This record gives sequence, structure tokens and C-alpha cells, in this order.
Amino acid sequence: LGKKRIDAMAKGSLEFHEEVDARRIENAMWRSWKQKQSKGSGEAESLPAETDNLERVRGSIGDCIDFSQIRYPQEKRSCRYDDLPTFPVRPNFASFENSLRPASQCVVFDGCPEDPYHPSNTPIYQTSTFVQPSSSEFGPYDYTRSGNPTRTALEKHVAMLEHAAAAFAFSSGMAALHTVTRLLKQGDQILVNEDIYGGMHRLLTQDCQHNGVQVTFVDTTDLSTVAKAITSKTKLIHTESPSNPRMRITDLRKLAVLAHQHNVLLSVDSTMMPPVICQPLLLGVDLVVHSATKFFSGHADCTGGLVCVRDPELAHRVAFLQNAEGTALAPFECFLFLRGIKTMWLRVNRAQENAIQIAKLLSKHPLIKEVFFPGPGGCSSEALRIHNSQSSGPGCIISFTTGSVDFSRRLLDASR
Repeated sequence: LGKKRIDAMAKGSLEFHEEVDARRIENAMWRSWKQKQSKGSGEAESLPAETDNLERVRGSIGDCIDFSQIRYPQEKRSCRYDDLPTFPVRPNFASFENSLRPASQCVVFDGCPEDPYHPSNTPIYQTSTFVQPSSSEFGPYDYTRSGNPTRTALEKHVAMLEHAAAAFAFSSGMAALHTVTRLLKQGDQILVNEDIYGGMHRLLTQDCQHNGVQVTFVDTTDLSTVAKAITSKTKLIHTESPSNPRMRITDLRKLAVLAHQHNVLLSVDSTMMPPVICQPLLLGVDLVVHSATKFFSGHADCTGGLVCVRDPELAHRVAFLQNAEGTALAPFECFLFLRGIKTMWLRVNRAQENAIQIAKLLSKHPLIKEVFFPGPGGCSSEALRIHNSQSSGPGCIISFTTGSVDFSRRLLDASR
């Protein structure tokens, strides 16, 4: 990075020019932090051949950098306007090893370390615009569609929980799914699990196909079927595990290996498996999508979606789409999700305990024909083995059949 820029980082007056961009500094700082952690724990870790540079960066990370003072000058800008970062530098959590237990990871998080008042909860930055340093340079934020401190806090916390290079918050789960499909262009092919959420099926058949994207539905639980369906035009495989509504289990590790052998991205809608029980990016998945409305919120008072990305370059494209299409989550909803995350581990685990008991009751009930649940009695032993190998619990979503429309109607009407 060079001594002058290291000194500038330490003084909190770093300016981004052609040869130093946000992602490069972010990754250098992250590798340096990891090197510290590795030496502190006595573990050996292989690092890129940038040790000399990292040693120079070492004294400039952490509290020595005031990210709120980073400037993006425009007078000497050599990059395209569209390549400018839409939010301040943030950590890459792809290789992060959190020493805290899962329950504590949901609670112990400083969403606004640059705030001079050090609040225990991230404030709601309910503003559309931000004052800029001058007429010829950008500050950390300029317009809330592009970036907002409350949204940055939420996205950093989610990235930490999912071990993502970056996470992005959207106005709904469907907005998040739509952004994933926007990674495709006319003529590309997407392979999709045949048992898929109805909203995604509608998006694929009524939007993607009309825009020239070839949509092919396959059984992702059968890897040989997926392999046969892959063509030179296949760019993305999208699945759910468990699937909605039949709760079918896909081996995400093996599917990721298959996809990457053909240079295909793998996307997983993990709404039913929040990060406190499953982290698909650690299994080799490239993109993880959540309807945050469900488990991240937990209070049924806001809608939102999340896209978590393993690769920084792919994250750069998702960030561009979030900004260009104006689908980002508003500050107030970001605050509500930050609140909801604090109790996510407790809520999910208690809901799982209840779901296991309910699944047992349903499986023994004479009027219930079949129960679909990634737990004992709800799926095959092989499916259960695969599910247990990639998650720490069954989740709390159950589906079942009755064989009678009349009984189903009475059951639903009687439910509270």
C-alpha cells in the first residue's frame, strides 16, 4: 500500500485513488487481522505472499482508522462513476472464525463503532441525504438508496452470522430473489429445484422467461439429473433445502462441487434455515437468500430480504444492482431487524423444540396421511443424514397432507 497511504490510514484521512480502492484496503486489513488472530492462538495459517505489506498495514487497522473520515475525491477520479463504493469500507467475514457461541453471536455486535456516543443499539438514521465534505468529493454516505449507516450495521451483522464477504438488505424476500436473477442476462440458463417457493416460481416463469432467460426445473436432490441438465448456457443453479413445501433435502456440498466443476454459481434460499442452524456459504454455496421477514424479524412487524455472498467480486455486482434498482431496505426496518436478530437464536431453538413434538403428534394422528419434516419420521433416513450433516437442527417448518379438503379446511379454521 505504501508508507504515505499507511500514514493516511492511521490519520483517518485516506483518499481513494486509482491504485487503492475500498475492496483492496478491506481485504488487506482483514488478512492482517486474521494473521493477528492466528498468531495469538498459536495456529499456523497460510497467507498470500503479501506479508511485508500486511506488516506495514498492521499498525494502521482497528481503532487507528476513522472510517467516517474516508473521502472519495472526484477531481482526479480515473474509475467509472458506477465503480465508486456506495458505502464505507466494511470487513469481509468470509473467513471469520467467531469465538462466541451462536446465541452470543446474535447479541454481541457493535453496529456503529464510529458513533462518538457509543450507543448499545444502532440509531435509526432516518434521513434521505447526507452532507458532503465539498463540491468535489463524496463522504462515506450521500443518499440512503445507495447507503445508510443503519443498513450498513444490519448488513455487517448478517454477513458475520453467515460468514459472507458481504450481505445486502432488500425491501422484501422477493426483491432479494429478483436481484439474484438479475445476475443473469438474455440467453443464460438457470436450473431451479422443481419443488420451489411459489413466489419464486412466479418470478421465474412470468418475469425471467419473458426477459430471455431460460428456466429449467430439475430435481436437485438427484445430482445425476442436475448434471445432465447443465449446458454451456447454464450460469446459475437455485435451490432450497429443505424445499418449500415438500421439505425435500438437497446435498448442498455435493451440489456446490458439481456446479463449480462447470463454472456455475449455486444459490440457496435458506429462509427456513436461518444462520443459527445452517450456514450454506461454508458448504460451498455462492449466494444465500433469506426472506428476513420470518426468522430474522420474529415479530411479524416488517418485511425484508437478504442476499449473502461469498465472493467479493460477486458482492460488488449485487451492491451495484441494489443501488441501481433502488431495492434496498429502509432505515427503520433495518433497525427492527437488528432488534429481531438479538433473540433469533432463542426463538428458533424454542420453535424447533415445539416443531419436533408437533411432527411426532401429526405422524401418529389417524387423519394425517403424510408428514414432511427434516426430522425423525418426516423424511427418509438418507435425507435426514444429509440434512444433519449440513445443519444443526430441523428448523420449525412442517407440511403435511390429510387426503380431505373438508378436514383440511376445518383444521385451518380452528387454528389460532
